[in-house]
Amino acid sequence: MARVALKDWKEQIRDPKIECMSRDEMTALQSDRLVKQVKNVYENVEFYRKKMDEIGVEPGDIKGIEDIGKLPFTTKEDLRANYPFGFLAVPKDKIVRVQGTSGTTGKLTLASYTQKDIDVWSECVARGLTMAGLTAEDRIHICYGYGLFTGGMGLDFGARKLGAMAIPMSAGNTKRQLMCMEDFGATAFACTPSYALYLAEAANEAGIVDKLQLKVGINGAEPWTEEMRLKIEELLDVNCFDIYGLCEVTGPGVALECIHHNGMHVYEDYFYPEVLNPADNSHCADGEIGELVFTTLAKEGMPLLRYRTKDLTSIDHSTCECGRTLPRISKFKGRTDDMKVIRGVNVFPTQVETALLSVGGGVAPHYLMIVDRENNLDVLTVMVEVDEKYFSDEIRKLDELKNKVAAVLKQALGVAVRVKLVEPKTIERSEGKAKRVIDNRGL
Repeated sequence: MARVALKDWKEQIRDPKIECMSRDEMTALQSDRLVKQVKNVYENVEFYRKKMDEIGVEPGDIKGIEDIGKLPFTTKEDLRANYPFGFLAVPKDKIVRVQGTSGTTGKLTLASYTQKDIDVWSECVARGLTMAGLTAEDRIHICYGYGLFTGGMGLDFGARKLGAMAIPMSAGNTKRQLMCMEDFGATAFACTPSYALYLAEAANEAGIVDKLQLKVGINGAEPWTEEMRLKIEELLDVNCFDIYGLCEVTGPGVALECIHHNGMHVYEDYFYPEVLNPADNSHCADGEIGELVFTTLAKEGMPLLRYRTKDLTSIDHSTCECGRTLPRISKFKGRTDDMKVIRGVNVFPTQVETALLSVGGGVAPHYLMIVDRENNLDVLTVMVEVDEKYFSDEIRKLDELKNKVAAVLKQALGVAVRVKLVEPKTIERSEGKAKRVIDNRGL
């Protein structure tokens, strides 16, 4: 199925009343929900009652959304310290589902949901799928992982809410994924961008792209670049849409792009976004990069105040070409904890990806950053796969390519980089989130 051009795309809005609401009306809705939520967590969540008491804030001090800066922050460390159910605002018998993400301590970051929370989650994902042009007639191949990870279930809930066919493939077994895509006539697929690229390459190698009916890719759960989007779209002849979410807030469906690809629309009637300067927590102006912080305005099971996502983005409150007034967050520059400081320069994996995709042939967009410390100096090595069709045993040609890549990376990053070219398919492919950085410095 040929990719639908923008001029032929039928703009669909699932809930125009909310998605096109005026700023004054949205502020009033958010204010009402925030006042109720603050009272709720103060009365029912010991963590927040203690936090608010410590800083001298009472529920009555919060008159509207403009007072959100008076409230305390919440971090992932807070959630782990109160694992598993310390953040519940309802009795355990009201919880119908839990989801979680793995943690470095071995303990999960656990999120708990009431039935209403599941309904809201489903509706938000359905809004996003509609934004991507999907309807009840579509067949959505879901290769995000199912289980405690929110990816698979979130897209499944949204597909069912939309009335579309959900194909719950989960991750892994790429050959079987492609067979089912073809046999079931999937019109959309959902997975991480890195796995989407892997699937696209595999589909081309198998010679089945023309047999697929795909028109839409729903890709998220890790930062990716515009260049990577264009690569996937070219290989599969689809329109790809960036989706964003995090388990602690709800899961996928917090935000999604429309066809204009000018940022991801945030469902701010449920998830109030702030973009803050990580240095002093001041609010960033529209267009300025800062840390994304969310307050769940209507969540019942595990509401969160000012949750620090560590994701770095900017926000735009202007009305989109699609007609939605929902604010848009830009593609993520990275995470505050993914950023690596190399000899005083901030380096993000997405910068490496963009640079490699700009080389113009010879290398594939699969890479691994390795940071070491030698003689008290930081050293960044970037392993890069040589494109199969350019692969050559001639040392001179490989040296020329390595020098070209090193020059492009130095210009993009602002630091000298060691480049190690490796054979095609030698960097481990991920069926979940791609591992892009190994830091051996022990900082």
